[in-house]
Amino acid sequence: MKSIALVVQRYGMEVNGGAELYARILAEKLRENYCVEVLTTCAVDYMTWENHYPQGEAVLNGVKVRRFKVERLRDPERFLKTPVDPVDPQTVEVWVDEQGPYCPEFVDFIKSKKDDYDIFIFVTYLYYLTVRGICHVFEKAVLVPTAHDEPPIYFSKYKDIFKLPRAIVYNTFEEQSFVQRLFANNDVLSDMTGIGIDIPDCVNPESFREKYGLCDYLLYTGRIDESKNCPQMFMYFIEYKKRNPSDLKLVLMGKKVIEVPEHPDIISLGFVSDDERVDGMAGAKMLLLPSVFESLSLVVLESMAVGVPVVVNSGCEVAKGHCLRSNAGLFYTDYFEFEGCIDYLLNNEPVTGIMSRNAKKYIESNYRWDVVMEKIKNLIDKV
Repeated sequence: MKSIALVVQRYGMEVNGGAELYARILAEKLRENYCVEVLTTCAVDYMTWENHYPQGEAVLNGVKVRRFKVERLRDPERFLKTPVDPVDPQTVEVWVDEQGPYCPEFVDFIKSKKDDYDIFIFVTYLYYLTVRGICHVFEKAVLVPTAHDEPPIYFSKYKDIFKLPRAIVYNTFEEQSFVQRLFANNDVLSDMTGIGIDIPDCVNPESFREKYGLCDYLLYTGRIDESKNCPQMFMYFIEYKKRNPSDLKLVLMGKKVIEVPEHPDIISLGFVSDDERVDGMAGAKMLLLPSVFESLSLVVLESMAVGVPVVVNSGCEVAKGHCLRSNAGLFYTDYFEFEGCIDYLLNNEPVTGIMSRNAKKYIESNYRWDVVMEKIKNLIDKV
C-alpha cells in the first residue's frame, strides 16, 4: 500500500478554514486506499500560530497526525509591517518566515524521512510548510495550491513553487486557468478534480430555527475576517435593513477575527458543529459570500448541495463561475446590486424553487466524491 504524507499548516476539528477542512476530508478519503499520515503544526489560530495541540503523534478520525511545534509565533502587527519587494528574493524569503507557521523542525523531518513516503501532498501554496518543504521532495510532490488572484502569488518565490511539483490538483477551472496563465506551467501534470460534497442523510433546518428562534435569515459561514470582506457585508446588510424594514436576520457561523457590529438583526453563533452548520444552511433563505479571494468556496458548494441559492461578490471569479454554471446563484458589484439580489430571491419563490433544484443538480453532476477521488488516484499513480 502506498504511503502518503499530507502536509497542511493546521489540522483538527477545531480548525475553521476552507483549505484545512478540504485537507481533513481528503486525508480521510485517501485513507480508504493508502497509508496516510498528516504532517502539520500544533497551531489552530492562523493569525499568531500559537501552539494549541500537543506536539507529536495523534489519531483523528482514523488518520495518523504528526504535529510539529511552531518555533516562532507571528506578531500580526509586525508581520503587516514586514517590508517586501515582490521581485527581491531576499525580502521575500524574510516575508515567508514571518508569514509562517515558522517550523524548521518540520523541514528537518521531511529531509531526513523523505524516503519513508511514496507521495507528499501539499495543501495550499502560500505558507511556510509548502514553501520550505516542497523543494526537498519535489520529485514525489503533489501540490493542491488553493490559489487565487492575491498579492503574494506574484512574489518571485512562488514562480518556483508552481513549477517544482510532479503534479498539481486544481479545484476549479478558474484556478487552473489563472495559475497556468500566470506561471506558464502547463507542462506540469495536472487535473481539475474539484471536491466531493458530503451532506448528512438527515438535515433538520426546523430544529436549527427552533433552537435559535429564527424565521427568515441570510447566512454567512466561515472566518469572520476583514480578508473575507466581512466589514462590507455588515455595512451592506445594515443599510439594507434601514431601507427595507423586516424581521430578516443575518446569521454568522465561524470564528471572529474582527468585531461584529452590535445590531439586533446580526446574530453571531461562533463555531458550530458540522451537522448544525448544515442544518443552518438548509434553513437559510440564501448564503452570502462577500469574499473576493476564494480558490474553491466550499461553503457555496455545501449550500447548493442542500438546495439553498447563493449571493456572491462578483469580484470572486470562482464563486461567480459556480453561479453561472449552476444557474443557482446571483452576484453583485455594489450595494444596490446586493439589495436587488436579496429582494429578488426573497420575493420570487417560484424562481428560488427552480434555483434550488439547479443547485442540487450541479453538485450531483460535478462534485461527487467517487469522481473526485478517481481523478486524484490517477494523478497519484502517475507520480
